[in-house]
Amino acid sequence: MVLRVAGTAFVFPGLDSASRALAKHLATTARDAVAARGRFRWVISGGKTPLPLFRRLAGPAGRTFPWAGTELFFADERCVGPHHPESNFGSAWTTFLARVPIPRRQVHRMAGELRPPSLAAARYARRLAAGGVLHRLAGPLFDVVLLGIGPDGHTASMFPGSPAVEEERRLVVAVPRAGLPPLIPRLTLTVPALSSAREVDFLVAGAEKAAAIARIFRAGPRGDPRFPASRVRSASPPNWYLDRTAAAGLPVGERRAC
Repeated sequence: MVLRVAGTAFVFPGLDSASRALAKHLATTARDAVAARGRFRWVISGGKTPLPLFRRLAGPAGRTFPWAGTELFFADERCVGPHHPESNFGSAWTTFLARVPIPRRQVHRMAGELRPPSLAAARYARRLAAGGVLHRLAGPLFDVVLLGIGPDGHTASMFPGSPAVEEERRLVVAVPRAGLPPLIPRLTLTVPALSSAREVDFLVAGAEKAAAIARIFRAGPRGDPRFPASRVRSASPPNWYLDRTAAAGLPVGERRAC
């Protein structure tokens, strides 16, 4: 039986097939959001795992995506400039954002180059409010939050043992010490921000993440701070798009083969 708190595990033969299914799902969800509310507010994360998804959206899979009605935000960023090779924004820009017709004013990057990083975090939190995203009385901050996890169970830039995992008030914080390479200070959305979404989708691949996935699915209703990804909730149970190796630690009854 799938643990509804952790979400539903959709298991695919590989990352490519998981990315294809997620791209189709995102395009449909985005069109529905624009039709219902006039905007699709989407958060993306960094790392290498989402790159195949981004490449698909830059190609035929993105042709029906409502780019003109999409506002794009970042779950986290390294404290570097946008042209630095470790920049999450830079990676997303070269992979797909520069290739799709999303209005540039609707791409909200984190200013990783600002010092101190706490200033960049505060500025991004203000941007959420100024952009009309911060409307807690009206509903969630975002329509969809796209996340991955690391082998240690971190998500965005919330690493095990970091104060960011326990943040309950601020939407964006600076993370002075990264838990995994690259060992660069970070900015990250917090659990309250990431959980303020109509939907959370995790895209995960790799055998090195199987143990963390299994622990996350065993976590209780409040999650396990040792595995920060388990703390993220949304208006509906998260969707987990997993390749077979990442899902290897889950009982067969907790997997939905695709």
